[in-house]
Amino acid sequence: MSSPAKTTNQREEEILTELRRAGGSCRVSFLAERLGVSNETIRRNIRSLEDNEVVRKVHGGVHLVHRLNEAPFQNRMDTQSEIKTRLAARVAATIGDGDSVFLDVGSTTAYVAMALRSHKNLYVVTNSIFVAQTLATRNGNRVFLAGELRSHDGGAFGAEALDLVGRFNTQFAVFSIGAVNAEMGFMLHDFEEANIARIAAQNTQVSIVVTVAEKFGKRAPVVLDHADKFDILVSDEAPPEDIARMIQSRGIELLLAE
Repeated sequence: MSSPAKTTNQREEEILTELRRAGGSCRVSFLAERLGVSNETIRRNIRSLEDNEVVRKVHGGVHLVHRLNEAPFQNRMDTQSEIKTRLAARVAATIGDGDSVFLDVGSTTAYVAMALRSHKNLYVVTNSIFVAQTLATRNGNRVFLAGELRSHDGGAFGAEALDLVGRFNTQFAVFSIGAVNAEMGFMLHDFEEANIARIAAQNTQVSIVVTVAEKFGKRAPVVLDHADKFDILVSDEAPPEDIARMIQSRGIELLLAE
């Protein structure tokens, strides 16, 4: 009995997986052989991915575009700062004095940390040096940070960071994301960030995803699975209908920033 045909979206995800395994670039014929389809089928999927600015075609092959590597942290902090400030205020309003919270390394989450500066006695778990510096040594907060720091965003990763996050069960966890897609859900640009997010989402009571609306309908190379672990989506605008249906089907509550 033959296996059911894969959808275009499933195959696109497989193409991205093979590209990452190959170091970011490979030939069309290599992808066709790996996925057991024709070169023309691969080319059709590549055209779709190229339309979404995820890959770029080159002679005889394809490679991941540099845009998949996010801009330096400070550049992202300077982008849409007014919107991120409003998003952060909305998230901070759900967190009370004395609560425990995980905050990731994203720029929007950094704004959440700044919005929490007047909160007291917080119990903060983070892999962001910016978050740690923002909330440590003030108002009786306790802040936990571990792992090797990356140079471009001050994020802590590696086995120590994964172990630290897995040891805590927080009341809230706040995540920035790279894209929201109706078919694939929440997506990130970085595999290490996704590993941290998965563990934090599994070890918290309320998972909050916060994003600017321009990321709706976009794609990023790493899918955050276990979507049922996410409880709230905070954005500055209501999502398009297909994404609204996706979050509703997964039981995710939508909160809009004022």
